[in-house]
Amino acid sequence: MRIDVKKTLILLIIGMLTPNFGHALDLDATVDDEIRKNYNPNQLIQDVNIKEESALEKSLKSETSDETLPALPNITNSTKNSDVKSGNTISVPYTPPPITTTRGNIKIRKWTTFDAVSTSTISDWQKEGTKVRFKTKQNKYGKNYVIPGSTVFLGEIVDSHQPQITCNGGLVAIELYGMIYKGQTIPIKGYITRADDKKIFFNNIKGDRTYLKTMWKKGNWGRTLFGRMFNLTVNLGGDGSTFILSPFPLAYGTICLGLNTLTSPITAFFSKGGHVSIPSNSSFKIKLSEDAYIN
Repeated sequence: MRIDVKKTLILLIIGMLTPNFGHALDLDATVDDEIRKNYNPNQLIQDVNIKEESALEKSLKSETSDETLPALPNITNSTKNSDVKSGNTISVPYTPPPITTTRGNIKIRKWTTFDAVSTSTISDWQKEGTKVRFKTKQNKYGKNYVIPGSTVFLGEIVDSHQPQITCNGGLVAIELYGMIYKGQTIPIKGYITRADDKKIFFNNIKGDRTYLKTMWKKGNWGRTLFGRMFNLTVNLGGDGSTFILSPFPLAYGTICLGLNTLTSPITAFFSKGGHVSIPSNSSFKIKLSEDAYIN
């Protein structure tokens, strides 16, 4: 029987390699079992996260160590209108909201006049700040409006004094600030042009200035004495026995009249003028100094 050498060698090689392959398979299986037994997959994820966090902390520390950022200032609200800065604290000025006023759609032009009467006595005894009132006598017709009669005008005494020396009279100055129209107070600005049927200049209701009148009164004494002395001189001159004495009374009266005439302007200078006293229901004329608006 002939033996094939090539086949025999192939079989021998296969036989020699077969046990080794089995051992390799056994070794690989053993290693896999050992890994599965001793290694936890959850632990692997946790270890990876820990490494990533530590790396991030190291990078942040390195960045903060290189650059130090300044502290932010404390910003506080301030209701005072100032720009004061103290340290790290900044005072922010407080600006109040704008006040808006709405105007009515009906316009009463300035220089419009109203005939009115006072509702109470007005005098220079009243102090500054005293409120006064007036009522219109009749309806006032204008463009797109009618101000009915008995409409109340509100005023205030802004200046007042009693009679002063130099025969200066008392003073009352009234400023109109409101008008009551259909239950609402309309802001206005006005003044008085006529009071108690007397024309008023510069809104000043003045008492009588009595300098000339007072100076004439102060000279009454000299004129009266001179008249008496003149009559006495005439009587003495009519009687022969007293004729020689007649010039003396006339001379005395003339001297006194002259002195009294010279001193009367000086004495009148220290006298006071007349009071301002206007009774209620007296006639007044009111004039607007600015446009007024009503709804």
